[in-house]
Amino acid sequence: MREIILVKYGEMALKGANRSTFEDVLLRNIRFRLKRLGSFSYAKAQSTIYIVPEAESDDACAALVGAAMPRLKKIFGIAALARARACEKDFSDIAAQAVPYLHDALTAAKTFKVEAKRADKAFPMKSPQICAELGGVLLKAYPHLRVNVTEPDVTVTVEIRDRNAYIHAAREKGAGGLPVGTAGNALLLLSGGIDSPVAAYMMAKRGLRITACHFASPPYTSERARLKVEQLCEKLTPWCGSIAFYCVPFTEIQEELERSCPEEYFTILMRRLMMEIAQEIAKREDCGAVVTGESLGQVASQTLQAIACTDAVSKMPVLRPLIGMDKVEIIDISRRIDTYETSIQPYEDCCTVFTPRHPKLRPVLSEVEEVQAAVDFAPMVARAVAETEKKVFALHIAEEQGSVTL
Repeated sequence: MREIILVKYGEMALKGANRSTFEDVLLRNIRFRLKRLGSFSYAKAQSTIYIVPEAESDDACAALVGAAMPRLKKIFGIAALARARACEKDFSDIAAQAVPYLHDALTAAKTFKVEAKRADKAFPMKSPQICAELGGVLLKAYPHLRVNVTEPDVTVTVEIRDRNAYIHAAREKGAGGLPVGTAGNALLLLSGGIDSPVAAYMMAKRGLRITACHFASPPYTSERARLKVEQLCEKLTPWCGSIAFYCVPFTEIQEELERSCPEEYFTILMRRLMMEIAQEIAKREDCGAVVTGESLGQVASQTLQAIACTDAVSKMPVLRPLIGMDKVEIIDISRRIDTYETSIQPYEDCCTVFTPRHPKLRPVLSEVEEVQAAVDFAPMVARAVAETEKKVFALHIAEEQGSVTL
């Protein structure tokens, strides 16, 4: 039999009566991610999804498996995955297949152990016996090896399941979380900095489908700044799926703020007006929440009092997944998801335009509302919403840029 992929999921297994819904969404996401690579068949049983490449030769199957693995590791809902050899549920076939299949892993190792998972209790050998017998076969085939049951270089796993037995030696960690699409839709305020792409990643990990909203203020912000944000969208699609991107013209509002409002209130008023616009766009995309990359106390607009003033204009939940994180933690994640180098490109976004010299750190809501009410921003907000441009960043385009040729 040929090589396949075993996909395991973690917290989804605890979903009770709703579990099948989560499994169906995960399987749909997997099919979509792999459909451009080639043909695969799928089955699910016992908290495992079996992905079987459909190709004419063993080499072609192995190539499909190798190309699929990096994509699968970016799909939320997958806790772990492994390349595995499918065998007959007969120990002689397991032993015969294990020796050649594990050649590369065991040749490079000094120590190993065997683990057995006997889901099919009708299999005549119990788990300890499978471990002992297969361990003896492998020691004979690879005499340089030694058994180490505590810290082995390689752990060989044998799974005895309903239809087949499966051998693998390199179980890899998946992205974890819940499948994108199981928690609804949310609108991300995407600034172009380090934080907001990380916020998108973290909320997608909890099952939210992400739509992005960016505020541009030409000529104060450049076309290159907008292109930088679009590049961030592309980099997020392997994690978040396809992303609808809205670019909001914000120049008129910012110029009016500078002309008509006290300087120290500029930042908090800007955030409130952004939130008003974002909610109108969120309604278009059937979003149930707004997501921001705010971290408590990081800048003037992120003090507790400033956040309260911003939230006062919101009619939907505002999710802040980074709220308790420091900058080092956020940067670590941004490097891992490959957005950091793009985020630090030196192109200003609208949040750095007309920055007040001494912003209000502890604004009082009644005072903020009084200052905002002195200017009729409603027509400007309506124009910004009406003139917003939409663009969709498709998942497959981003993935194909780094695809493997078969």
